[in-house]
Amino acid sequence: MAGLVTTFGSGAMTNSIAEIKDAKCIFAIGTNTTVNHPVLALEVKKAVKNGGKLIVANPRHIGLCDIADVWLRHHPGTDVALLGGMLKVIVDENLMDKDFVENRCDNYDAFVKSLDAFDLKTAESITGVPADKIAEAARIYATNAPASILYAMGITQHTHGTDNVTTIADLAMITGNVGKPSTGVNPLRGQNNVQGACDLAALPNVYPGYQAVTNPDLQAKFEKAWGTKLDDKVGLTLTHMFEAIDEGKVKAMYLLGENPVVSDPDTEHIKKALGKLDFLVVQDIFLTETAQLADVVLPGVSFAEKDGTFTNTERRVQRVRKVVDPAGDARPDWQITCDLATRMGAKGFAYNSAQEIMAEIAELTPSYGGITYERIDEVGLQWPCPDANHPGTQYLHVDKFSCGQGNFVPLVYKAPAESADDQYPLIMTTGRSLYHFHTGTMTRKVDGLNALHPEELVQINPVDGAKLGIADGDRVKVSSRRGSVTAKAKLTNDSAEGEIFMTFHFAEATANVLTNPAYDPISKIPELKVAAVRVEKA
Repeated sequence: MAGLVTTFGSGAMTNSIAEIKDAKCIFAIGTNTTVNHPVLALEVKKAVKNGGKLIVANPRHIGLCDIADVWLRHHPGTDVALLGGMLKVIVDENLMDKDFVENRCDNYDAFVKSLDAFDLKTAESITGVPADKIAEAARIYATNAPASILYAMGITQHTHGTDNVTTIADLAMITGNVGKPSTGVNPLRGQNNVQGACDLAALPNVYPGYQAVTNPDLQAKFEKAWGTKLDDKVGLTLTHMFEAIDEGKVKAMYLLGENPVVSDPDTEHIKKALGKLDFLVVQDIFLTETAQLADVVLPGVSFAEKDGTFTNTERRVQRVRKVVDPAGDARPDWQITCDLATRMGAKGFAYNSAQEIMAEIAELTPSYGGITYERIDEVGLQWPCPDANHPGTQYLHVDKFSCGQGNFVPLVYKAPAESADDQYPLIMTTGRSLYHFHTGTMTRKVDGLNALHPEELVQINPVDGAKLGIADGDRVKVSSRRGSVTAKAKLTNDSAEGEIFMTFHFAEATANVLTNPAYDPISKIPELKVAAVRVEKA
């Protein structure tokens, strides 16, 4: 979800984790919170214990469903239709916050007109959710303020992920659940420093602090600070990089802390693309599946072997402190990068410490302007924090949006890039296990975690299992238009009929051999959550 810029800024939580427990309503959509963010999920449980309402929208049965007031089990990839049905009820029943809409938002009339396509009958036919449940959820969310929306990659990893996010923003704005405690639009980041990486320009279109590379004034600012000429052209996203390799436009690649051979969609294509490169460098803490293909491997260090900062999902910048010396020839990533730049003839990379780099970040990045090592020595600060006297920002958009007025975006429903058919009659969606992290680079080296979850499990509804002659524990072959994997079947009602579930933690049977590389035209995020597949006994 890196780089997905919405009405609400840079994809960070508008509000804070500590506020969740005081929400009168929580709407969790596209997030398996107890598995992917178990500590944050405790705050959701506190809210419910305090009398708050909980709405869960998820194609799968997840832990939060057991304590939810309403569970909306929609078909994968139909989020806009589901949200559109809810918005239609809120407008038709006059449940909106009229003062907020009139004084803080634009484009309301065009937005309302678009809702004509999302009457409850239509929403039910697209999503599979009964109309009365959609209406119930709408009423609960609109009448129990403050209300907080939580979402994760179940929303963004679609060919229409941007539409999903803007529709969520519409829902928050129309009910006035923005700019107040325990409200907001709150994306839950998938890794510990994804937010910090985005904040500090690990994106192809911005300098640190989301300052556009196409803005000549900003370009001049960074050219002066860094003493070099900068390109004003927007670069390539990760998905575009692999397309450019196929087209012969990219000849070399430097991957830092990334394992696309396991994490990216259509991984067989990823392997072939990497094989076309003239030169591949991988910088990582272990010899990952991708590093095994590299011409040069540079040994970086883990969080415990370096100083620096992480910025978490609530925009909080926190200290990271070295507690052990790096093993072997491994060095902090910033040192490797600076040494490499210097050897290539670049000037201005003679930093002496991570703290020195942080001081430059504060100088050039307005939202980080008041964040120093001294100020975050014990407790982190939330950006925006523009100067040394600023206390940090608990929640965003108090009096106005960062762009001025909030802009309602009219709804258009777009189906996923693939649907079930005779050849591939099931839909696969993907996610994570409580016991493993991302591509398993670290967690699969832990004996205790391997004992808890030793191998990939294809989660299949028992009705589908009976139709296919598959019993619990059978080896099954799962195939899509991209390839096939073999793994053990787990029959469970957590998966709906017609749908299966897999993770991408296990390189020997990763779901990403099967996933669809089609991507959102704006965010460039692939559709990892919907792929048509066939399952047969191996």
